[in-house]
Formats: sequence, structure tokens, C-alpha cells
Amino acid sequence: MLLWLSVITAVLVLTAVVAGRDTRLAPFLVLLPALIAGKGTVRQTAFASVWVTLVVGASLIDTPLATVGGNLSVMVFAVLFSGLSIARAMERIRREGEITRLRSAAAELQRQILRPFPLLTDQLLVHGLYEPVEEDSRVGGDIYEVVASPHGSRVLIADVQGKGLPAIGTAYAVLSAFREAALTEPTLTAVVDSMENAVLRHNSFAAQVGDRERFVTALVLNVEAGPEAQAVNCGHIPPHLLHGERVGPVLTRTPSVPLGLGSFADEPRIVEWFDFPRGSTLLLCTDGVTEARNRSGAFYPLDERLAAWRDVPPAELTQTVRTELRQHTGGTAQDDTAVLVVRRRAAAMPG
Repeated sequence: MLLWLSVITAVLVLTAVVAGRDTRLAPFLVLLPALIAGKGTVRQTAFASVWVTLVVGASLIDTPLATVGGNLSVMVFAVLFSGLSIARAMERIRREGEITRLRSAAAELQRQILRPFPLLTDQLLVHGLYEPVEEDSRVGGDIYEVVASPHGSRVLIADVQGKGLPAIGTAYAVLSAFREAALTEPTLTAVVDSMENAVLRHNSFAAQVGDRERFVTALVLNVEAGPEAQAVNCGHIPPHLLHGERVGPVLTRTPSVPLGLGSFADEPRIVEWFDFPRGSTLLLCTDGVTEARNRSGAFYPLDERLAAWRDVPPAELTQTVRTELRQHTGGTAQDDTAVLVVRRRAAAMPG
């Protein structure tokens, strides 16, 4: 900052010398503290204000105005404008601090409703990655859960439409419904119906308080003792299988509508079965992975990267995904990122 202040001052002084003594520094320099107040600290703004005041005062001594009153008015203007710039910097930093605390609290709330990895059941070992975007009000509603139920190991990954605390509220409603229904409902479609009703109830309450209704994309799995697993896909990214030479999506049916939009579907949601042999791995993710863009706007090529991950241990795969996403986006994630690496155990363990 000191370098830039020196350069700008030198340029204006040189301009005054070349253009003649009638050219004044004051109309130009007094704007510098205001510009610094928009991005810099209070200390930097105060330093620039003192610098500008001293330089303007020196310029008035060197090239005085026609009257003493004119010189005095210019100095008063410079001092008042510098004081307003410092006040603006203080207010900006105070508001930025409030926003930072708010978005950090929202991200922490989001983390608290989700369990830490790894997650274990008698059939599954689940590693994962969850990174919320802590920027302004853009914290989203990505959620996941794994439940060991009497009817099998049940897995959820979902993404709520929209951002901010209202999206987190919808996410919590869906998560609570899944945790309860996964333990009590014998069929996967009944679990999904419970989540659908939870979204509808939450949307009804949101409409009463003036908030907008939201939908939720979700993928729900059920893994029992057999070699196959069940899935109900509610508009979500399909799971990808990593098992030897078999790499890629495992679901063939067109996804059903997201949660909250069930009344618009032409047919009820149904269960799709797929092969999930022991020792194999499923990769589940939200659109924070598939829609991650680089600087040229290209999406992250998930399908192309799967083949290179077939031999990566599940515990290391989440770190591999994190590293590649950061390299692809240049470290500037635009959306929450949730990844589940679901490993089918070679042998079922006691519940």
C-alpha cells in the first residue's frame, strides 16, 4: 500500500509540474482513503488518510489558493472525507465479521447433524467426504446417513434445492425422517414415502412463514445378505460401481422425481435391484462433484476418472477425490461436496 501511495502521489505531483501550478492534488488524493476503505483494514485506511492529509497540506503550502479561507476549506474537506473513510472501513469490517460468524455457524450446524466418517454396519464400511461452502449465504443442504436396520443396511445421500439456513432446515427434516423410517419400515419404498411426507410437511410450514418450497434429490440404498442391493433414485446422481473390470453406473432406469414432487410423477417410485458383490465398492456423490467447473467452465470428468480409481483403497479414495476436485476447480468450490465410498464387506460381521 505504501508503494502504491508513493507512486500515485509522485504521478500527481509530476502531472502538476508538467501541467502548471493551477493543477491541484486535493481533488484526486482525497478519494484514495475511500477506495482503500472498500477493501483494506482500518489501520490501512487510517494510514492512507494521514498520508493524503499531509500531502494535500504540503501542496497547499507550495501552491496556495487565492485566499486563506480557500486553503482552510480544502484541508477541512480532506480531513472530513478521511474520517468518513475510516468510519466506513470500521463498519464494513464489523459487518463482514457478522457474516463470517453466521456462515461459519451455518456450516457447523450442518456438520453437527451429520455423523463423522467412517460409518459401519454388519454389511458395509462407508468412508466419505463432506465439505460445505462457507461463503456468505451459500451453505447448502447436502446430507448423508447410514443406518443398520433389521431390514438391512440402509444408505442415504441427498441434496436440498437452494442454499442457506432454510435449506439446512429442509435437510434436517429429510434426515430425521430417514433415520426413523430406516429402522421401522420393512420396504425401501416406504422409507422414501416417509421422506416425501417430511418434505411436504416442511414445505407447508415454509409457505406459512413466507419461505419458498423446496425439493430434494435423494438416493436410498438397501443392502442385505444376498449379492444384490436395492435402490430408489429420486432425481439424484446414480451410484457408480468399482469392482475389477466393472466400472460405471449400476442403475438403468430413469430416476424418479425428487422428494417433494411426488404428486407430479406419472408413476409411483419403485425399487431397482443391481449387483453389489462382496468386496466391491460403490461411489455416491452430490452435484458438487459432477458440476464442479474449472476456469474454462468444463465440468469435472467423473466418469472418465472412475477407471483410474478401481484399485484405490476406499479409505484413500475420498482423499483422491478431494485432491482432484481442488486441482480441477483451482481451490474455488462453488457448491457443497459430499462423497460416500460404500465398501461391501467380504464377509458379514455381527450386527
